Amino acid sequence: MVFLRRLGRIFALTKIMNWKRLMISVGLVLATGLTLCANGLAQESGHDEFGPVVRAYLGYLHDEQEVVDDRASRHEITPQYYRRNSNRIRALRKIAIAIARETNNDYLPELEAATRDELKTLFEAPPNPRSFRIGKVFNNMYRYLGTVRGVEVFYVFARLDPYEQAELIKGDKTTSVAGTNHTEFPNRSETTEPVPQKPANSVTGSP
Repeated sequence: MVFLRRLGRIFALTKIMNWKRLMISVGLVLATGLTLCANGLAQESGHDEFGPVVRAYLGYLHDEQEVVDDRASRHEITPQYYRRNSNRIRALRKIAIAIARETNNDYLPELEAATRDELKTLFEAPPNPRSFRIGKVFNNMYRYLGTVRGVEVFYVFARLDPYEQAELIKGDKTTSVAGTNHTEFPNRSETTEPVPQKPANSVTGSP
């Protein structure tokens, strides 16, 4: 009988300990979930001032950085490639936010950011950066927005939509005045802050 009582007490204590362990595990899971939710809300709340289009673009850049981080962790890319694309993503984010705040519109043009040696990916005959002026249009296709200076210098362009391109081509046929395609952005200095690029080509280029 004494043995059975002791066995019963041991069994009861074991159930209590297992129950406590279960509650602790559940508590840890809930705490982790709440922390992740809080972090997500904090990150999202920082973009509350923007509309869905701008927020989607910023979310895209965040995802691209995660892809680059993952590839770097698996040693699939070189350190140079990682640095360049991380800097490009940061520049795009800064310029996207700057444009959204300056225009107060939920719209972003298609952006391209390139270092000097990458200009050949945009132009068959790359222009000399010394000829770049804020708002100047090149090849009736790209409008120069400015430079982003950091570890590397990125030249940022907005790709004109088909309607803008058609208007410029039409204008070229009716006038030969130099500088016809040169327009200026209001409230933007020659030495602008970091400027963004189009997400697709520049950010996810191959190493």
